[in-house]
Amino acid sequence: MKSRLKIALSAAVLISLQPLAAGAAGWGKPDAVPQALHPVSPLVADKRIDMTYPSVAGDFLVYSRYAGGGNYNIARVSKYSPLAGARGIQPVVRDEAIRFGVAVEDGSIGYVSNRLGPISAWMWQGHGDGHVAIANMATFSGGLIPEHLNASRDGSAWCFDSTFEHNRHNQLLNEFPRLSHRELHGQQWRIYDYDSFRHKQGYAKTREGKKNKFNPPVLFIFDRHSSQLVMINNAFDGALSPDGRRIAFVRETDGNYDIWMQDVAGGELIQLTSSPYGDFEPAWNADGSKLLFVSNRDSEGEVRRTSIYMMDLNTNRIERLTNAPKATDGGPAWMDEHTVVFHSNRDPKKPQAATVSGWNLWQLKLN
Repeated sequence: MKSRLKIALSAAVLISLQPLAAGAAGWGKPDAVPQALHPVSPLVADKRIDMTYPSVAGDFLVYSRYAGGGNYNIARVSKYSPLAGARGIQPVVRDEAIRFGVAVEDGSIGYVSNRLGPISAWMWQGHGDGHVAIANMATFSGGLIPEHLNASRDGSAWCFDSTFEHNRHNQLLNEFPRLSHRELHGQQWRIYDYDSFRHKQGYAKTREGKKNKFNPPVLFIFDRHSSQLVMINNAFDGALSPDGRRIAFVRETDGNYDIWMQDVAGGELIQLTSSPYGDFEPAWNADGSKLLFVSNRDSEGEVRRTSIYMMDLNTNRIERLTNAPKATDGGPAWMDEHTVVFHSNRDPKKPQAATVSGWNLWQLKLN
């Protein structure tokens, strides 16, 4: 078993050290704007609203919205006509924030809310007014703070992460209804990074050797049919495979963030990426053969300079998909096998060369 794991890790390490994909030329010139690696275009854009973390299942696209003044809500649209009328989850009590929208293939929507006082995870059943609590064991009392909610496509399995650290627990409760800066809407991985969880002018790079003063978070996986709750230490940003059998997640070790994978029922723990910088926000394709993720490996750990990457799990080959040198690209999801949707602070008028202060939804077409 140890030999097989060592071989898998070695393959992942070798692939991660490959040179940049063709088309990334120009990064060495300060004023050069590289040609996009794949055709990129705005999908849903509104300068008044931050739109982040798209989630796709079945015929539905779900994403989180922030309209200012603490107004967090979730929208659901048809993935075939995302500009048409949206349904979604709106606050039902005063000062309620609704975040972390997750699409389920039957039209249901997972989300996290503070309507009960503490923060708890829910699933709207897609029709009528029924809302089902997800893994409600400690969420009503505030013992757990569910972050980064995710689900299998059919909604039978769910995952979220949380912290056992008392000080950070209280901070997260206070931050949930209103983040300190718009920048953080599109970089939720930063909540567990001591140097990056609040907005400021400069950040230490996410690179191997940087000290993180926060204790590692823990990842929970909940099976709705059996009520089994699995916990994985030092893990967050979980993404369940479409069939719910495997989970990809982020682990931080000595300042370095990499993506790992494990069978939910147990088995070998496999490190998928190995970079001295940061890899975040994994997302499976429909057949579980590919994984999207976000990384700052090509900006040498710069917190605000991230791109979208794709890993083939059969070959361990990693391909860079976006390469705007000033952009913060994040939250990737598969619209279909040839289309990736993500959020970014790119300027719609100059998507490869300029950024704006807010977040919009973008799409790219794989060649």
